[in-house]
Amino acid sequence: MTRRTEIDVRPLTEAEFPDWSRALNTGFLRPPVVRAEQLEARRAEFVPGRLLGAFDGDRCVATFRSFDQEVTAVGGAVVPADAISNVTVTPTHRRRGLLTRMMAQDLAAAKDRGDVVATLIAAEYPIYGRYGFGPATTMTEWTVDVPRAGLDPRRPVPEDGGRIDLVDGEDVRKLGPELHERLRRAQPGAVSRPELWWQIRTGVVNWNGTPWTEPFYALYRSADGEVEGLVAYRADDHWGDAKQPLNTATVEWLLAVTPAAERALWRYLCSIDWITTVKSGWRAPDDLLPHLLPDPRAARITTQADWLWVRILDVVRALQARSYEGQGSLVLEVVDRGGLTGGRWRLEAGADGASCVATTESAHLVLDVAELAALWLGDESAVRLAALGRVREERAGAARVADALLRTSRRPWCPDLF
Repeated sequence: MTRRTEIDVRPLTEAEFPDWSRALNTGFLRPPVVRAEQLEARRAEFVPGRLLGAFDGDRCVATFRSFDQEVTAVGGAVVPADAISNVTVTPTHRRRGLLTRMMAQDLAAAKDRGDVVATLIAAEYPIYGRYGFGPATTMTEWTVDVPRAGLDPRRPVPEDGGRIDLVDGEDVRKLGPELHERLRRAQPGAVSRPELWWQIRTGVVNWNGTPWTEPFYALYRSADGEVEGLVAYRADDHWGDAKQPLNTATVEWLLAVTPAAERALWRYLCSIDWITTVKSGWRAPDDLLPHLLPDPRAARITTQADWLWVRILDVVRALQARSYEGQGSLVLEVVDRGGLTGGRWRLEAGADGASCVATTESAHLVLDVAELAALWLGDESAVRLAALGRVREERAGAARVADALLRTSRRPWCPDLF
């Protein structure tokens, strides 16, 4: 067995990209052979210095990729982030510290670049807490029993004077990015989307090797003609024994910047002939969907889980970037075993903004940097974390003060998988 010290963790060269891609497929249990056309499509994500590999001799046995991203903080400000993806370790090389070495190298570089946070979507829950990441948003998927929903199938047209049109991929590439910008600037937890995202979702770039089949795209325009919503969905072809249509519409993604657009798109999906089930795709846990239906029980939760994980790299900039619904002060002692941003900080927050400075005052709350990440976007409760033993009060009532400052009226949401 190769000794750990003989495995080299280093930034990838372009010549090593095919072997890295093979290791990536192996780690995700995909067919390991990467065809030439897939490899060429994937090269769009090759950024020198941002792909890491662990090499046992000349064979890649672990993969890691990061890229530039922006995350929307509470209040609408965006912060620079180090987005992490494509993390794998080949089964023959598990438990040798390869992920730890790659993660340490990447986070140190992100800190030096001035990124405020790092982000990822965790395939497995137990892995990333030890690197200072905490689950900061939740996603929920609903399955709607359309006949039970109580909607009038004779009235699919929006009642507010708006209209819904079916469009094609070219329209989506033209109109989608601006619409998404409007959404993500107002949605805490949302992340930026590069042009490549739109190319992949409209079939311009195809890297999974399967033939591209275009989904349906439906666009909502308000009464004054402004684009306010867009949905991509697919439908199956399933009929019951008595020639009864039992088809399902599955939402791939849905963007709506107004409640009217959201209402119109969901009602449109539930009004399509032959569709008896609608799967919502990944939505915010407090999404309006169930209560847009006359019978909210027709929308059954089929998936609910943690989604965007955040790792704070700069406590001061992270806490000063967001807004606060309450007013008050709090001294936080942040424990960071990674050595990137630990310390004791005084947060003074109110409607006009916040200041966060290093202090030698006695701490009110002691918490790991991962717990601070879980609190940062306003979804988690410090009182709840204290009850779980993951936050320690040094001053009675400090957790309630933290909740009054940090929690938000609507829950954060990240629409993206990356």
